[in-house]
Amino acid sequence: MIVAAVASLSPATASAAPPLEQYLRQKPTWERCNPHTPANFECAKLKVPLDYQHPDGKSIELAISRIKAQAPGQRHGVLLMNPGGPGGVESVFMPLGWQKKLPKSVRDRFDLIGFDPRGEGQSAPVHCGLTQDEDGGARPFRPKTFAGDVTWARTVADKCRSRQGDKLPHITTRNTARDMDVLRTVLGEKKISYFGVSYGTYLGAVYTQMFPGRTDRFVLDSGVDPARAWRAMETTKSPEYERAFIRWSRWTAERDATYHLGSTAAEVRTTFWDLVAQADRTPLHVGDETLTGDDLRQRTSGLFTLRTGAEQVAQWKKAAGGTRPTDAPKPHTPPPPAASGDGATANDSDYMPGFWSVVCADTRTWPRDPEQYRHDAARDKARYPLYGDLAANITPCAFWPQGSEPATVVKNHSSALILQNEWDPDTPLSSGLGLHKAMEGSRMVKVAGGEGHGVYGNPHPPCVDRAVTTYLTTGRLPAGDVTCKA
Repeated sequence: MIVAAVASLSPATASAAPPLEQYLRQKPTWERCNPHTPANFECAKLKVPLDYQHPDGKSIELAISRIKAQAPGQRHGVLLMNPGGPGGVESVFMPLGWQKKLPKSVRDRFDLIGFDPRGEGQSAPVHCGLTQDEDGGARPFRPKTFAGDVTWARTVADKCRSRQGDKLPHITTRNTARDMDVLRTVLGEKKISYFGVSYGTYLGAVYTQMFPGRTDRFVLDSGVDPARAWRAMETTKSPEYERAFIRWSRWTAERDATYHLGSTAAEVRTTFWDLVAQADRTPLHVGDETLTGDDLRQRTSGLFTLRTGAEQVAQWKKAAGGTRPTDAPKPHTPPPPAASGDGATANDSDYMPGFWSVVCADTRTWPRDPEQYRHDAARDKARYPLYGDLAANITPCAFWPQGSEPATVVKNHSSALILQNEWDPDTPLSSGLGLHKAMEGSRMVKVAGGEGHGVYGNPHPPCVDRAVTTYLTTGRLPAGDVTCKA
């Protein structure tokens, strides 16, 4: 069992079998997570190598959790869970949030296993000592502020390198997948099943590529296209935002009597851009916030959800007219890509360092020349006015320490069930289709007209439940791809 597990950790680590055995033979000490959580929600610590190429070197501790299968006689195995991110979410709490959402037939058969991936939550989190201004995500491009954007990106990378330099090259999705395989062995399982949302779909896909003989039933909700990780994952959103804007403006125009934003789609779009221009001149006061035109553009993910987007822009129009709304809806405005799926929110200062740690080190394709970002951001701002520059502008990845290995090329026949909303602002439909294509043995359940990020656990058609429950309890995928109507 141990010899097989060592071999599965990749050729680079197989030769280091003796020092790795100490990790594979661990026996976690399970205890109640804390006095405020149910007694059946247990937590433990798991040691793993920081660098799998040198497993006799430094180790780190991972936080893991479990809720045992409720019907031991029907138990099938373990269901590892990841709610997304990366960064900003304590995934170790995911089983606690999902034990009420999963059907009893699934809870009867699986131990629900949570874990904080390396670099975040309670698993050797990356702390960079960033100020509040430095701890941010996408930045709008303007020629006069670009030099400041470069300084910000360099400063964040330098601060993280100075505080966490020995750790950063090893905070990668590939190493988290290896951690999952150590956990599999420690739990005494030949294979694992898995439920991952958003970034969790990429982690799951990487695991299937690295350990194809260890995968059982994988549900991947709101797919990240492995071929686009990571910069292209953001820039892909730009044309999707324009499509959503057109759809939203048509829907809103048909309801002009309610929202008063214009009686034609063209009028609605003009109203929106007039508000952006006005907010650039004089920021709008909405509730307890002061919003510039760039702030309004950063919130246009709300337009993917028709009613929410219309209510949001109507509030902005009131604010522009001198009324200060106090009940403005809070739109979905995540840094890239969003976490989802009922993990507990970690300390705010952990979010962006945890995010940059993974997306910067995962791949060696980030441009290193700031001028490339200047060119791309200016080009995409002209092509895609809503979001193009926000997606293409410079990030700390331009100056980040190189990861320990290249990104994973995912191309396999692993069985998986992919869930995808048609109108998802964070992992667009085209991204989910890319994941489906990369995993040739997968099936997709698409929710036509489905809005928002995350399908399972949010309001969704019954056919989603049927497909997921059947797959998890029997291992049977749908005969073909399925389209459900929202």
